[in-house]
Amino acid sequence: MIRTTFAILLFTLFVSGCATNNTWTNEPITKVDEKTKTIKEVKDGKDIKEAKVQDDLWVRIRGGFDIPDPDLEIINRHVRQLKANPAYVDRLLERSSSYLFYIIEEVESRDMPSELALLPFVESAFNPKAVSPVKAAGMWQFMPATGKFFKLDQNIFRDERGDIIKSTRAALDYLQKLYDMFGDWQLALAAYNWGEGSVGRAIARNKAVKLNTDYFSLSMPNETKNYVPKLLAYKRIIDEPEKYGFKLPKVANHPYFVSIPVTQDIDVDKVIELSEITQEQFLALNPSFNRPVILRGFNQEILLPYGKAEIFQKNLQTNQSRLTNWTVVKVDRTDTVDNVATNLNTDAEQIRDVNKIPKGMKIRAGSTILIPKNDAHAQSVAIELAQNPVLNLEREFVPVPVVMRCKGNKCVAVPSNLANFNSKETNNAKVVTAANESKSNVSKDTNQKSTSKSSNSTTSNSKKTTPPSKTKSSNTNNSNK
Repeated sequence: MIRTTFAILLFTLFVSGCATNNTWTNEPITKVDEKTKTIKEVKDGKDIKEAKVQDDLWVRIRGGFDIPDPDLEIINRHVRQLKANPAYVDRLLERSSSYLFYIIEEVESRDMPSELALLPFVESAFNPKAVSPVKAAGMWQFMPATGKFFKLDQNIFRDERGDIIKSTRAALDYLQKLYDMFGDWQLALAAYNWGEGSVGRAIARNKAVKLNTDYFSLSMPNETKNYVPKLLAYKRIIDEPEKYGFKLPKVANHPYFVSIPVTQDIDVDKVIELSEITQEQFLALNPSFNRPVILRGFNQEILLPYGKAEIFQKNLQTNQSRLTNWTVVKVDRTDTVDNVATNLNTDAEQIRDVNKIPKGMKIRAGSTILIPKNDAHAQSVAIELAQNPVLNLEREFVPVPVVMRCKGNKCVAVPSNLANFNSKETNNAKVVTAANESKSNVSKDTNQKSTSKSSNSTTSNSKKTTPPSKTKSSNTNNSNK
């Protein structure tokens, strides 16, 4: 396949004269020229398809389909399910239009089948903010450990599993690794969902009994068994939308977003203001940011919708207010949030809210926290703090008022604020003094002697009619156990 080429225009971004002396980046903004292109596919030395692509990304995607699509009931069933939910499918198709151009560019650059660009339909419904019950996150649903293996940073300031560019590259790296391992894209997809070890063992089991080892012959969990069929169902709808009663949304064959390198701390709200977009638009392209400020120390980028970068550039050049209202400090000793806030001359509730600290927790020494800038802390965030943030908490010890409940010669401390605590009974209970204990013990001894005498004079017949004591019954049960 000969990849479509684009002319690259370079724009610079620079700020001068800001009230806080902030300077932005002069790194280029990448854009493309919009012209009519031609895709020509070559496979096994033969021209398969030549399609003129004027402004239709779907044609480009169809041209790269290469994963086998057998006529099986399990696939047909998923097609029928999608046909039965057109509103859901239309919503997903519309949502995917923000990301598909970038993904297909990456897929084509690696000479991969274009079906892989559709995988987020199955993984996350093309929602880059998706988090599963087992903590898989992002459009490509990386588990925490797998994300770290593929160098997707996860810290208190950002989770790169949600980064559109970095997570896409990591997912395609992973899929290529799996393909190199199994030599088959369907098996590679099964391993992406189930794990390479699980797929490897399933193949070994089939080999041991001389069965086929293709995807549809393996014994797999239901989720994995339906994983590739779901993907192929979306492929069929995109390949022949009219046949299945769908009309694909118009998706232009040029970038939806533009990336801008971050070389200066800036608030999320400031980016939204200067680029004149909504918060929803910003979060759809930049879901990896966990805090209200974007720090320069991450070698990161801001993604803005195509055409909004120029607006951002223009407004940034005339901006007279500071770019960020937040800074980061390191906590020297373990302390309560209230005490830390007092020492930093700021509000405790703000610290809890912006750092997502639950009530009743203390901040441990060495932690980095975000605080509002003030006269005492107006500095930019040090790069070492931005690159190595850590927030460790411990439960705050809160003394609980107790009262003593006594029964006989035993007393127990009981929290006075228990919901089922009988305060009236507790008020009447008194701590038994040593004198009272002595007196009680003498009385008990007398009673025991009296009981013993009575017991010795009782006949064996009367013993049988006497009900056994709870203690005796308990001892008997214990001995039987």
